[in-house]
Amino acid sequence: MNIRDLEYLVAVHDLNNFSKAAERCFVSQPTLSGQLKKLEAELGSSLIERSTRQVMFTSFGNDVVSHARELLQVANRIRRMAKECDDPMAGEFHIGLIPTVGPYLLPLIMPNLSADYPDAKLFVYEQKVDSLLTKLSRGELDAVIASRANWSAPVSERPLYKEGMRLAVSNTDPLAGSDRPVSLDELAGRSVIMLEDGHCLRTQVMNSCSAVGAHENKRFQATTMDTLLHMVAIGAGPTLIPDLVSDRLNPEVKYRSFSDSGPSREIVMLMRKNSSRFAELECIAEVIEDSVKPAL
Repeated sequence: MNIRDLEYLVAVHDLNNFSKAAERCFVSQPTLSGQLKKLEAELGSSLIERSTRQVMFTSFGNDVVSHARELLQVANRIRRMAKECDDPMAGEFHIGLIPTVGPYLLPLIMPNLSADYPDAKLFVYEQKVDSLLTKLSRGELDAVIASRANWSAPVSERPLYKEGMRLAVSNTDPLAGSDRPVSLDELAGRSVIMLEDGHCLRTQVMNSCSAVGAHENKRFQATTMDTLLHMVAIGAGPTLIPDLVSDRLNPEVKYRSFSDSGPSREIVMLMRKNSSRFAELECIAEVIEDSVKPAL
């Protein structure tokens, strides 16, 4: 008995026809029929009742088919494992992204990842960084893409790209009337709207604004970047937006560039220090770097 014989048997059961089963298995009908007769001889019992009109399986034959399906599933899993050993990029990759990165980065990188590594299966998860780091430590994720910070978790950090930030104001804001670079000092005394607790970007924006005497508008905290920009558009206050986010044009929002000393953030890939997939994740990191460069 071999795997190929079981594939022949399942094909006949699925198609209820020897000729069609032979076509599916890419062999001649005499070859398929002959192998199944040998299998019956080896087992010492009939599997199929043959007639000129129809194919009927014996009770024993149906039981064998049921087990054959299970064995073929295991065999296919082993083949996939072997293929992944031969081509590490053919496997599954589970990557977490923070919400202020995921929606803006993925459209840039997915086409290139698919083109460079067509057999890689990428599963992405968008959550706040603390939740992603917990899943990374448990082995539920292979990597996390987030904004650089002081990590309490034991992770390895691979820089991906650095992006500046822009000032987002409504079209009616006093700072909307010029295209010259602005300074953070111009926010002194202003009330700035921010994301809710748990976002890396919130901490970065708050630190930058506090340094020049700006304060948070505590009447409102946004859950997403899109909501934040809607609040800017209706005049709730200014905010700071990363470059990739500001590419989403909103006619009611004016984006102002900062001078060379303006705020920025660095996006990194986080991996477990004992990860066995450093080489494969490095390949993904290189695609991210190349994909983002034209947009920054």
